[in-house]
Amino acid sequence: MSVAAQHELVERIWGRDATVWTGADEDKWLGWLDEPKRMQERIGELRQFAGEARTRFDAFVLLGMGGSSLAPEVLKRTFGVKGMHVLDTTHPAMIRHAEEFLDLQRTMFIVSSKSGTTLETRSHFDYFWERAGGEGGQFVAVTDPGSELEQVAQERGMRVFAGEPTIGGRYSALSPFGLVPAALMEIDLERVLAGALRMADACRGESSPGLQLGLRLGEGWRDGRDKVCIPETEGRFGLWAEQLIAESTGKQGKGLVPAPGESPDGPDRQAADVELSDVFDIGAEFFRWEFAVAIAGSILQINPFDQPNVQAAKDKTKDVLASGEDPPLAEAGSLDELLAGAEPPNYVAIQAFIDPVREAELEPLIARARETGCVVTHGLGPRYLHSTGQLHKGGPPTGLFVQVVDDTGEEIPIPGQDFGFGRLIRAQAEGDYRSLQQLGRKIVRVRI
Repeated sequence: MSVAAQHELVERIWGRDATVWTGADEDKWLGWLDEPKRMQERIGELRQFAGEARTRFDAFVLLGMGGSSLAPEVLKRTFGVKGMHVLDTTHPAMIRHAEEFLDLQRTMFIVSSKSGTTLETRSHFDYFWERAGGEGGQFVAVTDPGSELEQVAQERGMRVFAGEPTIGGRYSALSPFGLVPAALMEIDLERVLAGALRMADACRGESSPGLQLGLRLGEGWRDGRDKVCIPETEGRFGLWAEQLIAESTGKQGKGLVPAPGESPDGPDRQAADVELSDVFDIGAEFFRWEFAVAIAGSILQINPFDQPNVQAAKDKTKDVLASGEDPPLAEAGSLDELLAGAEPPNYVAIQAFIDPVREAELEPLIARARETGCVVTHGLGPRYLHSTGQLHKGGPPTGLFVQVVDDTGEEIPIPGQDFGFGRLIRAQAEGDYRSLQQLGRKIVRVRI
């Protein structure tokens, strides 16, 4: 792409020109371009809120999924924060772990959902509301204006932080969804946002770092190198970048496959750097990758701001729950046969509906899958449904899927529902299995 064409592309994005992509409604989803500036004006409000909260509470638990949980998780890991916990699983074992190590009366819960209707988050909210004694001052909501969650939060006397409706979940790291938790973690918001603003300004020029990364991603895809190998950082930046890339580009049968921690050596792979010379560069890096994925989306000629296939697994989960059945999640298919037929450009996706504490037990399976020469991705369910699930269903049909399940143990009821967390996670596993099967994807199920 010529320098003049690059300059024009950058100008069109900042000019909110939807025809950079598909000419649908992309212009309505570009609020992230200006969010660092808007949030800079709210630093005082966030700092005051967090200071008061820390005088009352020793621990903070974020209840959220996908775009509401991954940036806080990466911030927590990047800055080595101990008192913030992110709950983005419906596995009963993790809820039991949380109750064992938390003093519920000295814990504040951040209920985070853009739509305000996320099933997992609302279930967590209702459960801990009841367990903690239903005290509004102990809960805070982060949600878009007018959502059902906002209404419930106001009725319960909770503090509400409004999100920006022109920003999708995976682009919300530098909005209240990332920065309310960051304030509670005592992260220096001035320095994080100053870096983001410097990067936003740099992304207006023709040597824009976001443009250059985006062009490399898009041109790599054109050359058949659609696996983006992101180096593992101490803060696990790839966890966040994974959703941004997969959910933004994986549609219409094409897409970039994010592969944190995988080697970039291979015919279908490309390397992508994470530039974090200092932990406070995280704000700049969030913005650089957001801009880059928007650029890559223009090269792939897709709408990077929608997620047309995410609903499929949710609908199948609802069907399973509504039927009253409790799927046994028996082993299915042959792992040996699946891996025997694997070769690039396939990728192997390990989808583990297990207690997150057991994640290390996946390592032998990951190592075995790598022996095929294919890129291997792995995610915890139901978290990945809100992250890479769009790519698995809407992206290139090159994925080979290994669903991993375990025994969920004793049931934990969800207030107001006729199912508990155990049955919910089993329904989510079964729902996604059926969604992938229906699309003709190759999938097997194993138990640990």
